[in-house]
Amino acid sequence: MTEDVRPPGHRVLRLVEVMETLRRECPWDGSQTHESLAKYLIQESYETLETIEEGDHALLREELGDVLLQVVFHAAIGAERPEGDPARFTVDDVADAIIDKMTRRHPHVFGGVEVSGTDEVWSNWEAIKAAERAEKAKAKGGSGEVSVLDGVPFAQPAVLLAYELQKRAVRNGFPADLVGDDGAEGGGLFAAVAAERDQGRDPETDLRLAARRFDARVRAAEAAARADGREPRGLSVEEWHGYWSKTDE
Repeated sequence: MTEDVRPPGHRVLRLVEVMETLRRECPWDGSQTHESLAKYLIQESYETLETIEEGDHALLREELGDVLLQVVFHAAIGAERPEGDPARFTVDDVADAIIDKMTRRHPHVFGGVEVSGTDEVWSNWEAIKAAERAEKAKAKGGSGEVSVLDGVPFAQPAVLLAYELQKRAVRNGFPADLVGDDGAEGGGLFAAVAAERDQGRDPETDLRLAARRFDARVRAAEAAARADGREPRGLSVEEWHGYWSKTDE
């Protein structure tokens, strides 16, 4: 049997070809825009996350393929813009952008910088990102003065947003003891995120795990009620407590 010596990633080229064909020959694919596809990027990302949480690594390949399709789809749309259009880009431009970013932000791997451990890697990462943000601000005609919080997207889920804002601020020298409950709406939740972060935990992941535990216990209590011939919606508060306590046994 001949060993396959083709390099990893060679099938991505075929995916690019398939996408180009779909743009030409499929009415639905050909009519899509960056804006119309935005919701699918989010949807496919969450389906991938769910697969990881469920530990279904066999299905993970398929879900990651759906995410990769979205990247290639957007690149195909970008490549259709005319030459010279500043908004035009190809799939290779997308790859070049992330290659450049990763090599630039890992000087301890691709350069001559030596680091003592993970903490120094993170410190260098933040310093490099800060310099990048300053350069982008100057390129847009600004002074180059930027906040350490610039670049944190507010469109992400609230728990993730709170975590990213706190992490970015503290990692750049902001006093950790100033991150807490400000006494206004949501302050307690913001402080709870900080408490999780202080323990080195990911509050988004932990909250999702707590939600899954709650989901499982409610369903188990419902099943126990039905096994007794009871309809869960007709249970009294006391009966709910009884079935709920059984799910903790």
